[in-house]
Amino acid sequence: MDTEQGLEGGAPHKMTMHPSMLKVIEQKKRIREKLARIKNKIGIYSAKGGVGKTTTAVNIAYTLKGMGYKVGLLDADIDCPNISMFLGINAAAPDGYPIMPIEKDGVKVLSTSMFVDDSKKPIIWRGPMVGKMISEFLENAEWGELDYLIIDMPPGTSDSPLSIIQLLDLKGFVIVTTPQHIPAINAIRSGMMAKRLGVAILGVVENMSDGNIKGGREVAEALGCDVLGFIKLDPSLSGFSDLGRIAVLEDEKIKKEYINIVDRIVGD
Repeated sequence: MDTEQGLEGGAPHKMTMHPSMLKVIEQKKRIREKLARIKNKIGIYSAKGGVGKTTTAVNIAYTLKGMGYKVGLLDADIDCPNISMFLGINAAAPDGYPIMPIEKDGVKVLSTSMFVDDSKKPIIWRGPMVGKMISEFLENAEWGELDYLIIDMPPGTSDSPLSIIQLLDLKGFVIVTTPQHIPAINAIRSGMMAKRLGVAILGVVENMSDGNIKGGREVAEALGCDVLGFIKLDPSLSGFSDLGRIAVLEDEKIKKEYINIVDRIVGD
């Protein structure tokens, strides 16, 4: 793609867009058309694992479903997928194209784990292969009509999250932290990356909280956004996940905490 730009006091000259950038623009257009029936795409994100990002993504998705919305849940942590285990899904995705998500309790779910025969087997892929799988989930999966696609983002601030930010028209990110200072710093890195690339921060969730929301406030102040809410440290929450059961469908107290968070997301 060529564009012309005039030089001061001289004739216009041609500027050529790098082929790799042109390829991204064309792919983004294809994905926009493919996912045109999805109204809102929201990433659940933190630069480090272990803060409860997947727990948050799963329970936000099922809270939205309980509120009457059509919901999809994408596990974009390609080489370390966990969502199938969180949901107790043991089935493999159907072979062939388009890729068909598996429906679990009314939510459409897609994860790399649905394409491997052993959950303990490592997925040892270099960056380009991981990026290709992300593209497959976005371009070649049949999500249908959804109100919300919740994306459990890969950790970090490099290839995988960058690909998702470049390729999707996101409503925004929910940033997840725990109360401690170091996880908060990592969460701030996530938000700074998103803001630098023009993606909105919908707010912060403090997970494993004692109720003081120390880490959540630190992140929110640094990113100039709100604390959406907090999820108290509760052994039953991780217990449900270990058993492949969805906490908001099992426990009224946990459900209320997530409803408070989701009400603020939906209201944005």
